[in-house]
Amino acid sequence: MGALRDERFPASFSWGAATSSYQVEGAVDEGGRGASIWDRFCGVPGKVANAENGAVACDFYHRYPDDIRLMQELGIDSFRFSVAWPRVIPGGVGQVNQAGLDFYDRLVDALLDAGIEPCVTLYHWDLPVALEERGGWPSRELIGPFTDYAEVVAARLGDRVKRWITHNEPWVIGWLGYGNGEHAPGLASRRLALAASHTLLVSHGHAVEVLRNLSPGSDVGITLNLQPVYPAGESEGDAAAVRYLDGFHNRWYLDPLYRGVYPEAMLELFGADAPEVRDGDMARIMTPTDYLGINYYSRHVVGEGSSGTEPRYVHDPDGEYTTMGWEVYPQGLTDLLVRVKEDYEPPAMQITENGAAYRDPAPTNGRVEDPRRVAYFAAHVAAMGDAIAAGVPLTAYYAWSFMDNFEWAFGYGQRFGIVHVDFDTLVRTPKASFAFYRDQIASQRATSPTS
Repeated sequence: MGALRDERFPASFSWGAATSSYQVEGAVDEGGRGASIWDRFCGVPGKVANAENGAVACDFYHRYPDDIRLMQELGIDSFRFSVAWPRVIPGGVGQVNQAGLDFYDRLVDALLDAGIEPCVTLYHWDLPVALEERGGWPSRELIGPFTDYAEVVAARLGDRVKRWITHNEPWVIGWLGYGNGEHAPGLASRRLALAASHTLLVSHGHAVEVLRNLSPGSDVGITLNLQPVYPAGESEGDAAAVRYLDGFHNRWYLDPLYRGVYPEAMLELFGADAPEVRDGDMARIMTPTDYLGINYYSRHVVGEGSSGTEPRYVHDPDGEYTTMGWEVYPQGLTDLLVRVKEDYEPPAMQITENGAAYRDPAPTNGRVEDPRRVAYFAAHVAAMGDAIAAGVPLTAYYAWSFMDNFEWAFGYGQRFGIVHVDFDTLVRTPKASFAFYRDQIASQRATSPTS
């Protein structure tokens, strides 16, 4: 499949690729880095596939110059990465590790020298262990340390970094980390999950203010993992299941960010487990941002459950699914973007992650054939074009992921990258999807109208 030429993308549209610190950096014991909750979680038997961990990962910490040369070949405008809090402030508070800041300083300069804009995520799940021992994200005591951490990073990098994300996917942090124990730190409590989500949102507001002060002229946002929800049928029970899951997964984060309230029906449902909201919290959460980052992978189809409020998830027997079990549904991206525009009116939106995991063959003659991923990207690029045509203020797209990496509880078994990584030798091999995306970017630059 060749590159798509879609004149709906303006010349100012930014094409990028994304990673995160624990998934690619490795070097967990180098340069003064402290321990993160994922370092500890990976040592708990049964929590991560094959007892794998991110100790080496892709060794991006040492190999980033070569990886940036691949990014230049790809032709991206921007590279999204995250800063590891324990690499910068090993204990979470207190002493700053200058060697850790130096690493990100070198990385930012190398990207800029290559003509690639850095997009920095402050928090992508690797909380310093010391802060978890103080209560973790369910505790409001983390607001101050996160604000201080944002100040340290922005003071060092803010003169050059002009694209920022405060938090990546507070739903995942809250519910997988504290709600069901699938992610670090591995706790399972609805009350803790809701408290963590609230702390994350309040701390986001504080970080936005820090970035405004220390990185003037920057674009600042937060990234949510949003999934459109569709009814399995036409019954009122199916409609109620949609309202519940949309409230739980999407509106619980969108409503406070853009309306300054939590969904009333969800507050009633959560009852005593709902988070404590103090005076000023909602105003802080609503601190204006320049864009909303959206990570989109799939959709939900639900029907009325057999009991209580839990919906029944419906699997489409005719649908296509990735090896993560996620349905490939590009129309959902268009529907989601249009819905967010109409309901919340963010000043701009960016797709900060989008991609698919498949069982790729081993490299042959320096190439990896991944036609299903090529088709996935092509369909979702077209879906973005449809959204832009519908008036959605979409300004950027980041493919997930630049390279195969440590996929959290799935270890190294799920490959999302457009660059294949041999995790024994760490050799990188661009896939067919890399070539497709390279050609896609080049064709858009050649055909996009001026903006």
